[in-house]
Amino acid sequence: MGLQNDLTRRLNITYPVIQAPMAGGTTTPELVAAVSNAGGLGSIGAGYMPPEALEAAITRTRELTDRPFAVNLFIPNAFAVDDDRVEQANARLDDFRRELAIERPTPPTQYAQSFEDQFEAVASAGVSVFSFTFGQLESGRIERLHAGGTTVIGTATTVAEARALALDGVDLIVAQGAEAGGHRGTFLGSFEQALVGTMALVPQICDAVDVPVIASGGIMDGRGLAAATALGAQGVQMGSAFLTCHESGAKTAHKKALLASGERATMVTRAFSGKPARGLANRFIAAMASLEPALPDYPVQNAWTKDIRAAAGQAGDEAFMSLWAGQAAALSREVAAADLLDSLITDYARYIDGVKNDSD
Repeated sequence: MGLQNDLTRRLNITYPVIQAPMAGGTTTPELVAAVSNAGGLGSIGAGYMPPEALEAAITRTRELTDRPFAVNLFIPNAFAVDDDRVEQANARLDDFRRELAIERPTPPTQYAQSFEDQFEAVASAGVSVFSFTFGQLESGRIERLHAGGTTVIGTATTVAEARALALDGVDLIVAQGAEAGGHRGTFLGSFEQALVGTMALVPQICDAVDVPVIASGGIMDGRGLAAATALGAQGVQMGSAFLTCHESGAKTAHKKALLASGERATMVTRAFSGKPARGLANRFIAAMASLEPALPDYPVQNAWTKDIRAAAGQAGDEAFMSLWAGQAAALSREVAAADLLDSLITDYARYIDGVKNDSD
């Protein structure tokens, strides 16, 4: 089927399929291991994890698979804590808290985990693959990972970002199209200018850099894999497709919303975290829309909405949940991760064979 290439050889995987490293509890060790055991590359989304939890997740995943898997971290960005913006946002958030019967929490003692401590946990663990988003990783850290035998993957939303990552020495680049669910990885310029569709972005990045490219955004099945490879990508990264798998740690209400999404719109919003992210439109996003230009920076806003998201998730109230999803979420299916990967490869082969037969 022609699915073995430079990417699969570098990652030591059977199929060029990466389960996106979705943070916040979705990428359980069970999901990560299931994808890796089935021939793809599972990924731990560790952006919000303290070092001890990250170490535990790596240990547990290794108990479940002897295959390679990735760990993903967020590159920290500069941010300011603007008390006026925080109070303005909380005045609106308090309305939601009253509906959920919770009180405004005390101010956070920290807004994000220490990247230095997280990175040390990853480097010390000697994982097979390290991926990152939201920025560039210092060359010294890349060299340290390479010295330990770790393959490094960066995330780009524009050609300029891809070139920058290639110059930094990353081994592989994820081309994150505008269709992708979850947070935008843009780090050069505005996210609005970086909302380039996957079909337009992938071939441009493939032509601009000499490292293998991974297509991400709107890919849910074998047709997407075939299209990505036709555009020059050597693999795909899929998030929404794995959210509804049995092993996923996504909240039940989130899974139900994806499976029933139909023609429901997705939106890029800063409402939940302060950083642009794509998810299913809901009441929270609509209610916060007028405040978006003045919302606190990421990760400040993310910390102040955590209580609302947690309470809504526990209550199964999707109106106040961050329902991250890509634009092809309507193609979601409730299956085991191994079955999803198997059908992906089977459909890819059927599609490629059909194209070949049509051209004969």
